[in-house]
Amino acid sequence: MVRRKRLIRKRDGRVVSFRVGRITSAISRAMEAAGKPNPELSRQLASIVSERVRDAFTGSIPGVEDVQDMVERVLIEKNLPEVAKAYILYRQKRAEIRDAKALLGIRDELKLTVNAANVLKRRYLRRDAQGRVIETPAQMFRRVARVIARAERLHDANADVAAVEKRFLDVMTGLYFIPNSPTLMNAGTRIGQLSACFVIPVEDSIKSIFRAVRDMALIHQSGGGTGFSFSRLRPAGDIVQSTRGIASGPVSFMRIFDVATDVVKQGGRRRGANMGVLSVDHPDILQFITAKEKEGVFTNFNLSVGITDEFMRKVKDDEEYDLINPRTGGAEKTIRARDVFELMISTAWRTGDPGIIFLDEVNRHNPTPELGRIEATNPCGEVPLLPYESCTLGSINLSKVVKNGEIDWDLLGYLTRTDIHFLDNVLDVNKYPIAPAKRMADANRKIGLGVMGFAELLIKLGIAYNSEEGLNTATNIMRFIEREGRESSRELGEDRGVFPNFEKSMWAGGPPMRNATITTIAPTGTISIIAGTSSGIEPLFAVAFVRRVMGTQLIEVNPVFEQIAKDEGFYSKELMRKIARVGSVRGISEVPERIQRLFVTALEVEPEWHVRMQATFQQHVENAVSKTVNLPQQASLGDVRKVFEMAYSLHCKGITVYRYGSRSEQVLYTGEGLTTAEDEYSGGCPTGECAF
Repeated sequence: MVRRKRLIRKRDGRVVSFRVGRITSAISRAMEAAGKPNPELSRQLASIVSERVRDAFTGSIPGVEDVQDMVERVLIEKNLPEVAKAYILYRQKRAEIRDAKALLGIRDELKLTVNAANVLKRRYLRRDAQGRVIETPAQMFRRVARVIARAERLHDANADVAAVEKRFLDVMTGLYFIPNSPTLMNAGTRIGQLSACFVIPVEDSIKSIFRAVRDMALIHQSGGGTGFSFSRLRPAGDIVQSTRGIASGPVSFMRIFDVATDVVKQGGRRRGANMGVLSVDHPDILQFITAKEKEGVFTNFNLSVGITDEFMRKVKDDEEYDLINPRTGGAEKTIRARDVFELMISTAWRTGDPGIIFLDEVNRHNPTPELGRIEATNPCGEVPLLPYESCTLGSINLSKVVKNGEIDWDLLGYLTRTDIHFLDNVLDVNKYPIAPAKRMADANRKIGLGVMGFAELLIKLGIAYNSEEGLNTATNIMRFIEREGRESSRELGEDRGVFPNFEKSMWAGGPPMRNATITTIAPTGTISIIAGTSSGIEPLFAVAFVRRVMGTQLIEVNPVFEQIAKDEGFYSKELMRKIARVGSVRGISEVPERIQRLFVTALEVEPEWHVRMQATFQQHVENAVSKTVNLPQQASLGDVRKVFEMAYSLHCKGITVYRYGSRSEQVLYTGEGLTTAEDEYSGGCPTGECAF
């Protein structure tokens, strides 16, 4: 007798295999929500439901709703009213989410959040010639996994590509790992550009400047961002030898890059973003520091001053230093170091710009010093790069590696090794928009594996962000990822060969390494929205808030907080609305004090804890750490000064501050009345300029 395969009809009409494991998972979640976790009983109840569905639908195919109705009946029959109630509430919530997605015209099999599905629809999912979306989120991940796995055949003609593709697909669809946005957007498309960002050189000539503008436009068109050092340009008022005219200086030329970015981004799915760096000893440094004082100017740029150890020493000793004309190499004038530093502090306090790049610290860790000195970074500062280098990034969702209140180190190790393999494959199938970028990527094979969901991991472990235990956890996690990542790169190096500049790198003489760099900490931006977790290593920006999605306002509650509130019995919709009005649980009597301590928000974290957390991660990161020190509106100039000085003393590679309310246009607004966020805000810098 041949046993017929059991089937079930999905809500969209598709007929798929009936899987009792899904019923077990649903019942298990309901039992946990009711405070009665019991895996064995969950399996027994699921078996009863399965048998009854089979008997009731002999000769026909049940629908999802039919099965869910049967689950409710069995739970009530077995005298489990609290579990039945939790299951019914879960069904209602899922129905509300489905309705919201249907209203937005989104089909999603992965049960993503409404905002995640909306972001994917707007920016990532493929469209036909008429602009209609033609893939689902699951199909997008499959497209990416298929393309990245193809690289296996470049190294082994007999490779099991299907097995590698499945590994890549599983970590993405499970939201354990998400690669940078261009990989999601462009894998398997005509564009095929998969890297996040590039650094483009700007030499002191019109030809070089406009070549850089052209390269920038091509990169932005492909979905990448760009960083520039303008330190080699002669200062304003200097002589132009060919015409005997007067040079306009770096800040003037930056306007060309800014306008070109505006023009290109109008037709793209992802806005262009730039990092502009100027050395602190450039004669135009004061003009650069104050370039963004007028709001609405250089909106496509983050600005950072390149600072040296010598400058910081002269600030401390209150000495003067020389401003050097890069054309002549001679001193133009002498200026008091402390005056420049104080101007940086006051301007950052007023506008959020400029940030700082500690160039000597960056170059102490330059993996290929024989190839030149690093002078610039990508737009958010997490990857210092040589001219024409690019960064290929991805992030592990740490919120997913907590099991039963502990870190699952085996899972984290598996994810690290799989993701290093993934990112190395990306380099092999990437289509670079400019030829020099391909040459540098092939020569150094830099990748950057980072993390997101760190704040949620701490909460699940019962650890406060602003605590010594939080710092120790950061150390343990990043040291582990660094070790596992290096071992994975070493294995790839043995199997596939080292990167061509290996003998010119810091790795020379050691084990064979496939990649010049392995780790970084990116701000994650929209990929943390897709993963449904907190951004990068930032604290939560709000516990509950109102998200503006395509003209609709939706209350969004941190899912970890919501689950804890339900588990501990203090959840109510009214409480969630109350929290959304202020964004914080501090001082809310309905929330236990120990829970208030866990759910500290970015503006409640003292500035020194922000810096210490960044420095802690930096100890085990080969590239750099992108993090914003969010300051409350009442923060003083002294607070900014302390952040800058502390970042230098703790060996950060750069630092950025943002004082809440220092710009009129933000993507996050907190305070009495309502806490609101735009649809693509994920935490970090409230202006949106850090979300690239």
